[in-house]
Amino acid sequence: MKKKVLGTLLSVAMVASMLVGCGGGEAETAAPAATDAPAATEEAPAADAPAADAAEAPAASGGKKVGVAMPTQSSERWINDGANMKAQLESLGYEVDLQYAEDDVQAQVSQIENMIASGVNCLVIASIDSDALVNVEAQAKDAGIPIIAYDRLLMNTDAVSYYATFDNKGVGTAIGKYIEENAGLDPADPKTIEFFMGSPDDNNAHMLYAGLMEVLQPYLDNGALVCKSGRTSFDDTCILRWSQETAQQNCENYLTGFYADEDLDICATAFDGFAYGCKAALEGAGYTDANWPMITGQDAELMATKNIISGKQTMSIYKDTRLLAEKCVTMVQAVLEGAEPEINDTEQYNNGKIVVPSYLCTPVAVDQSNYKEIIVDGGYYTEEQLAAE
Repeated sequence: MKKKVLGTLLSVAMVASMLVGCGGGEAETAAPAATDAPAATEEAPAADAPAADAAEAPAASGGKKVGVAMPTQSSERWINDGANMKAQLESLGYEVDLQYAEDDVQAQVSQIENMIASGVNCLVIASIDSDALVNVEAQAKDAGIPIIAYDRLLMNTDAVSYYATFDNKGVGTAIGKYIEENAGLDPADPKTIEFFMGSPDDNNAHMLYAGLMEVLQPYLDNGALVCKSGRTSFDDTCILRWSQETAQQNCENYLTGFYADEDLDICATAFDGFAYGCKAALEGAGYTDANWPMITGQDAELMATKNIISGKQTMSIYKDTRLLAEKCVTMVQAVLEGAEPEINDTEQYNNGKIVVPSYLCTPVAVDQSNYKEIIVDGGYYTEEQLAAE
């Protein structure tokens, strides 16, 4: 029943090559993410979250300036994060310099240098490659500017004060447990699986992989899960810069090389963008509803949630960026007012120089059974957004 038609694969390859350079691997979502994702743009629900607590804060801010360095606008979640944080900080009376580096490491270095030169009082950094930021972070420390790492740990530096993130190992654990509980794992009826893990220069990706494999390795060992490519290590499955195009190419290669005579049952991906890439590869290879595999993801982007509703993606990890932005904003406010911010982890996040005090938000798995309760009722997306083409 195999699906490998040469002309189809060539067409998919041509499309993939045309998409390279669009940035960040959002071939399926780049346009709609910028226009359809109201959490960051039209509605900005996060902006309302801290407003009541901050009613008197503008006067207390003293005209202080916060630099926010984000990695890219090619992914919906970073657009939302940046917009939510800017709105919340401005509601507290702070001036905000929000910059996106479009996954260009040197551009992010330059942006942070400019923020330091402009006299920011605090830096919030979601890094592209944190090792490349060590020198500029030292400049900030020498200038007396505190740094808060946002969702991506800043490695090999003692200049970072705090870290706001989701429980990254918990994200991997949640994906693994979803597969464990829903894929019918039984050595007598093995399921095939391929892995698509995050960027090797992102500490989050390593922690996610650790959580995932803590759950799934026993099933690989007992034969309930079979990875026909043999690519199960982090080094073999990581995808630089979280590239959707690379995920699609990898999936195409797996389907061609290992699944010509057997269906792929599970695409264990660490990011919604990877899920989009796998979806495109599977469609190009002729998969239909009759043999569509389980596909995991992370971020519960608007397009991912639509794909969950349609059955083209099985689940995603919902990370309410409004909450994460709010927690980071409270860190900024505490630091600038000389107070101690709320933290709930002082052990997990050793960056090679120090253990960074952190606040970890809890990730939640969403699928067809609970997306309405969690995402719609929670005000993250509306039914109208999810129904829009």
